[in-house]
Amino acid sequence: MALKTGGARNLHARVIEEIGESIVSGVLRPGESLPGESQLAEQMSVSRTVLREALKVLAAKGLIETRQKTGMRVRDPAHWNHLDADVLSWRCAAMPTEDFVEKLVEMREIIEPAAVMAAARRRSPDQLVAIGAALDAMEDAPDLDAWAAADLGFHDAVLAATNNELLSSLFSVVETALATYFVMSARTAKNFKYSLPHHRAVYEAIRRRRPNEAAVAMRTMIADSRANMRKGTGKRRA
Repeated sequence: MALKTGGARNLHARVIEEIGESIVSGVLRPGESLPGESQLAEQMSVSRTVLREALKVLAAKGLIETRQKTGMRVRDPAHWNHLDADVLSWRCAAMPTEDFVEKLVEMREIIEPAAVMAAARRRSPDQLVAIGAALDAMEDAPDLDAWAAADLGFHDAVLAATNNELLSSLFSVVETALATYFVMSARTAKNFKYSLPHHRAVYEAIRRRRPNEAAVAMRTMIADSRANMRKGTGKRRA
């Protein structure tokens, strides 16, 4: 394993990223042993002090463990902190599998309908303006990147309107994964703005303070996105 060169990031961050990406992408498999500290530090052209600090961070993320006699090993994914921002980022960068995408959809189905119901009940006038502004940005988006950014902003604004700081914090944790999902969903459609009517229905339900309608609109949006992605990949399930 050789450390990537370039960039202004410090060595500590680069070591974390290099090893972390190798683990999450499957280059380093669960149960696989890492080289000893001296050998690994030499391979990555860093001091043992820098390496040790990076390994502590990776251990805290649940990716590696150190045991007497056996040394450092990659841990089973069951022990990874899957909501860690870096772990999510590395997993998305490795091209999400169908299984991972399905889990993202399931997470959305659990969280977002309840969130829009709360937003419909509690949103302030300013928060409604923020949701509407994100909707306008989606409608005016000239390309896929602008659309994805505006789409993420819409969902962020909706969660902010719940006035539940725990939900808002959760969004910040999974933001990377959702951004990847939104891009993938839009890319598989003939028109990347295909889901705009669903977003508008969510906005209208929140504006009119109708929680049940908001939840139905959100569930419809998520179901349509799932169907679109399956159609785009040519994979359907019963």
